[in-house]
Amino acid sequence: MSRAQKRSPQFAARSELASALAACRNALIAVGLFSGMSNILLLTGSLFMLEVYDRVLPSRSLPTLVVMVVLATGLYIGLGILDVIRSRILVRIGNSLDEALSERVYDSIVRIPLKTGNRGDALQPLRDLDAVRGFLSAAGPVAFFDLPWMPVYLFICFVFHPYIGLTALVGMIVLCILTLLTDVNMKYPSKVAAESSKQRNTLAEASRRNAEALTAMGMTTRFMQRWSKANREYVTHTEAASDIAGGFGAVSKVLRMLLQSMLLAVGAWLVVNGQASGGVIIAGSIVGSRALAPIDQVIAQWKSFTAARMGWHRLNSLLALLPPREVPMQLQPPSNNFSVDAVTAVPPGEQKVVLQDVSFTLEAGSGLGVIGPTASGKSSLVRMLVGIWQPARGKVRIDGAALDQWAPEALGQHIGYLPQDVELFAGTVAENVARFEENANPELVIAAAQAAGVHEMIVNLPGGYDTPVGENGSALSSGQAQRVALARALYRDPFLVVLDEPNANLDSEGDEALTQAIIGVRARGGIVIVVAHRPSAIAAVDLILVLNKGRMRHFGPKEEVLAKAAPQRAAAPVPGAQPLQVVPNTGRAV
Repeated sequence: MSRAQKRSPQFAARSELASALAACRNALIAVGLFSGMSNILLLTGSLFMLEVYDRVLPSRSLPTLVVMVVLATGLYIGLGILDVIRSRILVRIGNSLDEALSERVYDSIVRIPLKTGNRGDALQPLRDLDAVRGFLSAAGPVAFFDLPWMPVYLFICFVFHPYIGLTALVGMIVLCILTLLTDVNMKYPSKVAAESSKQRNTLAEASRRNAEALTAMGMTTRFMQRWSKANREYVTHTEAASDIAGGFGAVSKVLRMLLQSMLLAVGAWLVVNGQASGGVIIAGSIVGSRALAPIDQVIAQWKSFTAARMGWHRLNSLLALLPPREVPMQLQPPSNNFSVDAVTAVPPGEQKVVLQDVSFTLEAGSGLGVIGPTASGKSSLVRMLVGIWQPARGKVRIDGAALDQWAPEALGQHIGYLPQDVELFAGTVAENVARFEENANPELVIAAAQAAGVHEMIVNLPGGYDTPVGENGSALSSGQAQRVALARALYRDPFLVVLDEPNANLDSEGDEALTQAIIGVRARGGIVIVVAHRPSAIAAVDLILVLNKGRMRHFGPKEEVLAKAAPQRAAAPVPGAQPLQVVPNTGRAV
């Protein structure tokens, strides 16, 4: 292996998949050995017929027939046992591969939108892994393990008579050509069918997520037509692939039956001409048919083989793009400051700069409000602050250490994040607040709820903290979900709390609870960053950062910055935005 190959991420990803399969090397060797023994035992039928015609019938010896029947029965039972063992080993090989790769595939599903911005068919990698596991666990590998035994059966046909061997050889060549044609003709429709399936599934998932909007605005029929078009394309290409596989499979089946008859005819011709015994007619036909069976099996399994091969290549590319994360040395919990050093943001998978040269430093106990018109870069800044996006330039540091020096799980313990689009996960309120931590301490869950001012609301729910929230928090109102998400952000008293539009769905009571939560974080020595359009969200902060068109316009104490920003906002008002004003002698923004 060259050094260049070792450094290549694509080679590393291939090695990762190959290593998962190589771990099953002994099992694969066992399957190969069992396949060899099975193929030997498959000669039982032809040899039995040969002996019956050449020994039993001429001698009319019933004891010989009984012995042969008993022997053949034992051999067939052994063949059945070998097939059962081989099938079970293959199932476990597929499960072992799934166990080795499933967590990596899941991790890649989570990371791919953050890396490339791709939000297409998110479950395609799981389907690819299922296709590979399904192929390995089914009859597909058996056909390929049987292929090396074709020359053995062909040799036996030549031993019976050269003409029988030549007949079987011609049939073998024809079937090999059919196999190659099947592969060539199925590549394009299979590839296009996979792309159409991805588009169809993406539209279906988008429609499911936005069912309320589609229904309320009368868009269901239009989206149904778009989905139907994608579905028709998928069905058309799938039909083409199935037709090709079925067509070549039917031709292969007909040729095999024709060849079996031809072998019988050739054997009969040899017997008539005194060049072979009567048993050769049946034995030659059985052995010749068995010689061609692996090719027929390969053609029958070609569709699943093609799906597994495409899935394997896609998984290779995905894992090459997202290599396993290295776990850095664990750092001490942060407690001093948080700094942003000239960061520039570019959304994943895009080239456009949405935020440029932003710098500021926050000390423990600080509260920062980030304001600005729509599309000024506020949410982009937030995504960099919590480590969702990697800065194109610059660094985000916590206690002097760049965020990439932290393992994601370790960093997440010190960050509380409330995204603009709140999503809760299927589970109880307590599980969501505890971030689905196993065996979470109930005291910590209640403390987080109290810090968010949501404890009373939770205990008034039908099941209290054990109330199921439903998929995406569907059992709660938008305001309740946002307040539970705030408690989740405050769980275990993280050092950095970042809130993106935290009061978008809150009433006056929720606004007051939010203000008290921000005060509480600052009082315990934490840092709070609040992105806001509504003035009430920044009532408890002491610093303001103003963004406009992706650049930092002002940063400093709240009163000073708001005094500077107010004339500019009055001169160039943003449609729909409310001006921020400071109430004299209070420092509160209204």
